[in-house]
Amino acid sequence: MNIQRLTKAEEDIMVIIWKLGPCTVSQIIAEMGGTKPPHSTISSIVRILEKKEFLSHKAYGRTYEYFPIIEQKDYSKFSISKLASNYFKGSMQEMVSFLVKEEEVDIEELKAIINQLDN
Repeated sequence: MNIQRLTKAEEDIMVIIWKLGPCTVSQIIAEMGGTKPPHSTISSIVRILEKKEFLSHKAYGRTYEYFPIIEQKDYSKFSISKLASNYFKGSMQEMVSFLVKEEEVDIEELKAIINQLDN
């Protein structure tokens, strides 16, 4: 599987599709907060996501229902690995250490995570 990096807009759409499961462009737009973008904009992004092999679709007449073919956990793993590679010399240890030092994760949370992994 060759996962590609998504733009912010593409990632936002994928998060909605992962949440909804199979859905139409209209359902994606309905799920969006704030000012709703034009249907054509979301439709274009969805077609790009298909080209990047994140989505596929089923046609029901003129209506397309889109569904993910890359799982959210797989993209999450890819993104975290990319983050560690780009900013922490590929070291997960350095990345976690950074998060603790910057108080994004406190020691008690880290201990809870370790305990959870041990069990």
